[in-house]
Amino acid sequence: MMSDIRIYLVILIMAAVTYLVRALPMTIIRGEIKNQFLKSFLHYVPFATISSMILPDSLFCTASIISALAGIIVSLYLSYKEKDLVVVTFFACFAVFIVDKLLNLE
Repeated sequence: MMSDIRIYLVILIMAAVTYLVRALPMTIIRGEIKNQFLKSFLHYVPFATISSMILPDSLFCTASIISALAGIIVSLYLSYKEKDLVVVTFFACFAVFIVDKLLNLE
């Protein structure tokens, strides 16, 4: 019985913290952000966060780090050229497939 109460208490605290992290910035910062440094910093936060979560796993998701690097390079190039997400994903996977075949890994 006591462990059930603890579990619900932990879930409630986690929900409150998660909600506060998302709700407080919207309630505290009402007007437009005028500081150019802060605007540019906040602009790049989502990209840095996604990159830090995806890049390490991308290097070790294939049989060879060489094919993984090929996929990363292709995806970076196509993203730089502002191609669609489906196109970037397809060609990155295709590059990994081709490099794996050339290295006789698959």
